[in-house]
Amino acid sequence: MKINEVSKLTALPISTLRFYERKNLIPNKYIKRDVNNYRVYSEEIVEYLEDVKAILSADFSIEELSLMVNQQINLSYDEKKVMLEQKIKEIDVIREQLTRSKKFLNEILEGKAEFQTEC
Repeated sequence: MKINEVSKLTALPISTLRFYERKNLIPNKYIKRDVNNYRVYSEEIVEYLEDVKAILSADFSIEELSLMVNQQINLSYDEKKVMLEQKIKEIDVIREQLTRSKKFLNEILEGKAEFQTEC
């Protein structure tokens, strides 16, 4: 697959895909070169990039993601596990905050909460 097809299938701009390559976020097993030295992506890259998007949406930074997937950085399993556990804790805190916010908004809608304006 050429880069434009990967871009269409993943809804990621070509510039983002190239950025991911420069940051070594895409393992070499997903990219080969043809006789003209053009990138040829394997079919599996689509699922991999969907996973990358999911990780980034969980508030991982590019640097954190790089630490997790970059084979040139030698983090131990335990170090990666600590990173993931910390991120899960952060997500749990955010979930609790969102649950409280949702409850409060519902209380406003139901007229059970005092607020500056009436709904």
